[in-house]
Amino acid sequence: MSYQVVIGVEVHAQLRTRSKLFCSCGTTFGRSPNSQTCPVCLGMPGSLPVLNRMAVEMAVRVGLALNCSIRRDHHFARKNYFYPDLPKGYQISQYDEPICEKGWLEIQPNGETKRIRIHRAHLEEDAGKSVHQPGRPESRVDLNRTGTPLLEIVTEPDMHSADDVDAYLKMLRDILIYLNVCDGNMEQGNFRCEPNISLRPSGEQRLGTKVELKNINSFRFVREAIDYEVQRQTTVLSEGGTVHQETRLWDEAQGKTMVMRSKEEAHDYRYFPDPDLLPIHLDQAIIDEVHETLPELPTARKRRFISDYQLPVADAETLTSSKSLADYFELCVETFPEPKTVCNWVKGELLRELHAHDVSAHESTMPPERLVKLLRLIEQDTISLKAAREFFSELYASGKEPEVLIQEKGLSQVSDDEALMTFIREVLSNNPTQVSQYKGGKETVLGFFVGQVMKASQGKANPGKVNSLLKAELLKES
Repeated sequence: MSYQVVIGVEVHAQLRTRSKLFCSCGTTFGRSPNSQTCPVCLGMPGSLPVLNRMAVEMAVRVGLALNCSIRRDHHFARKNYFYPDLPKGYQISQYDEPICEKGWLEIQPNGETKRIRIHRAHLEEDAGKSVHQPGRPESRVDLNRTGTPLLEIVTEPDMHSADDVDAYLKMLRDILIYLNVCDGNMEQGNFRCEPNISLRPSGEQRLGTKVELKNINSFRFVREAIDYEVQRQTTVLSEGGTVHQETRLWDEAQGKTMVMRSKEEAHDYRYFPDPDLLPIHLDQAIIDEVHETLPELPTARKRRFISDYQLPVADAETLTSSKSLADYFELCVETFPEPKTVCNWVKGELLRELHAHDVSAHESTMPPERLVKLLRLIEQDTISLKAAREFFSELYASGKEPEVLIQEKGLSQVSDDEALMTFIREVLSNNPTQVSQYKGGKETVLGFFVGQVMKASQGKANPGKVNSLLKAELLKES
C-alpha cells in the first residue's frame, strides 16, 4: 500500500525583547547559570507577573506579516505540567484565545508555489533548561531562559515532504529576521521547530496518527529527522503495526528518532485563565500603527530586486534570503550603480568569506564602502579583475584599504601605453613564426601574444589595452 505523508509544524520563536515576558530580567544568551532570574520567573509565592508590551507588539507584527487575523481581546492561561525546569509547575501561555490566527504563508519548494495555512500564533513564556552532566548520574537546571517570551506559530497539516518543511522554515525564519523580532539562531534555541508527522493511505481523507519530533537544531537535521520518521512509520504500517501518538527526540549521533514520552492532549494540561493577569484589549489604533511600520518582506524585496535592478531570479533569491546580505548589496549599489557587478561580487567572493568565517554581512570585516573602493579600482584599471579576485581573501582578512594592499603586494595594473609597448615589442621580436602566422590570416594567434605579454608583465598588464595595442602594432608591421 502507498501512503501520503502529512506534516504540520510548530515553531517556537524567541522574541528579541531585552527583558522577559512577565518580569524585568534580561534575556542575554550565554550568561552564567541562574544569573538572570527573579522571584517572578522563579515562581516565588506572592510575586506577580507584568506583561511586556513590546512582546505583544512583536506578536502583532508577525501576525500581520503572516496574513493572520489579530484578536483584539484575549487572555493568558496556565498550562499545568510538572518538569524540573518549570519552577512554577505551570507555563503561562495562550490557549483558546490566541493573539493571531487563520493566516497563511506562500513557499516555493522546487519552484512550485504552495500556500501553507497558519492555524494560530500565540505568546507564551519559555521554560528553563536541564543541563545533563556527561559521565555523571545527575542533571542540573539553568533557569535563565525561564520566562523568555516565545511566539509559537502553528501550521495546518499542509506539508507533504521534507522539501515543503525546509522551504517553509527558511521562509518563516527570513520573515522573522526581516521583522527584527527574532534572530533565528537554531543552535542557541531561538528558533525551535517541531514537525508533526503522520501517514495515511493514498486517497484517504482522514488523518493518520501523528508523531511530534523534538530536539532538532539545524535545517539539515530537520530534513534527516523527517525522512527517517516517514520511513519508520511506513515500515510499521506496512508490517501491520500501529503508529502510536507520541513525542520522539531526534538523535543526530545515531541518525534516528527515539521515544521521549506519549503525546499529551490539551485536557492533560488542565488549562484555565491565569488569575494574576488581566485580559488584554488591543485598540485598533495600535494594530494600525504596527501595520504602518512593517518593513519590506523577503518576497516583495526579491520582486523589487528583479524589476529595479534587472537581476536574474536566482541572484535575487540569494541576496534576499538574508536581510543583512540584501542590505549590504543595496548600500553598495547606492554609491556604485552597477547592480549586476555588485551582485556577482556579493554572492561570490563576499559570501564565500562570510561562510568561511561564519558571520553575517553586517558582521563582516569588509564593509560596503571597502568593496565599492575595490570595484572602482577595477573599473579604473588600477588592478585587473583576475588579480582582485585572487587577493580578495587576503583583503578581507587584513582589514586594509584596497589601494594600500594593492601597493604593498605590487598588484597595480600597467595601463601606460609606452610601458605596455615595451612588453609588446619584446614579445613580437621573440616570436617571428607566430607573427608570420598572424599576417597570413591566422588571427587566433593574437591570444598567444596577449598571453605572452601578460606573462612578461607578471600579470600586471591591462589585457584590454594589450589587445588593442597588439592589433595596431601587427597591422603596422603588415
